[in-house]
Order: sequence, then C-alpha cells, then structure tokens
Amino acid sequence: MTQQTHYGTTDPTIPGRYRTAVVPHIMVADAAAALSFYGRAFGAVEDFRLDGPDGTVLHAEIRIGEAVLMLGDAAPGGPFSAPEALGGTSVALHVYVPDVDALTRTAVAAGAELVEEPADRFHGDRTAVLRDPSGHLWVFLTHLEDLSGEELTARLAGAA
Repeated sequence: MTQQTHYGTTDPTIPGRYRTAVVPHIMVADAAAALSFYGRAFGAVEDFRLDGPDGTVLHAEIRIGEAVLMLGDAAPGGPFSAPEALGGTSVALHVYVPDVDALTRTAVAAGAELVEEPADRFHGDRTAVLRDPSGHLWVFLTHLEDLSGEELTARLAGAA
C-alpha cells in the first residue's frame, strides 16, 4: 500500500510562495542580460540573485506581478540548455497581468518579438504571445470573463 502525503498550505517544508504552483526555472545564454530585459520589458522585480565567481548568474528569482520565475546561465555540458542550443523551446510561460496591451507595447519597445498581437480569445482572456531575446515564449493574459465548461466548449467549437 502506498502512503499518500498531503502538503497543506501550512506545511513548513514548502515555502509559501511555492505551495500552489509549479515554478518555472529557465536557462539562458546570458542571465544578466535576461534579468535586465525582464525588468524593462515585463516589469519584473529581482528578488534574489547568486552570481558565480566567473560572473555568471548561478541562480536568480524574479517576480512579474505575483508570478515567480527562476533562471540562470546555462552551463556548457550541464544538464540544462538555453533555447538557442536546442533550436527553440517547447515551453511557453503564461502570466496574467492587469493590462496585456500596455505590457505588450512596453515589451516590444524593449526588444521582445511580437508573435501574436493582443486579442480577445474564446477562453475569456485577452492574450498576447511574445518571444524574449533569449528565445523563451511568453503568453501574457488579462482575464475578461469567467466561463462555464459548457460555454468554453461552445466557444471553442465556434472558433474552429
């Protein structure tokens, strides 16, 4: 018989900010430049940074709104690679923001590539897709309306 462990909201082994989320940890070719870009483009706030003796960023944590992201420099020969080394990425980072249109304008002015213009989507969110200079895809959303499962299914069928 397998014993199940419940990690409730007061479990001291899991920091409060990580209790309800899978925290993305991305690797980039130049973490210092990425941290600067995320601050300018997405309004990211740097909460923590550990620099290596060679000037690389071993680990950093930022917040975009309340969303937490970990990042660091990809080490040659290490188990993690930056998107450039892979020819792209299979992951998109989704973040809800109060004004997706304003964030998109700021991000593009800072050097983000606009992949999909902000638009109201069938799922009840205004959504834009951007690619950062490191090659990561970002989906920024502003929630417009709550939908039931039936409404969502009907809208999806109508959008097809």
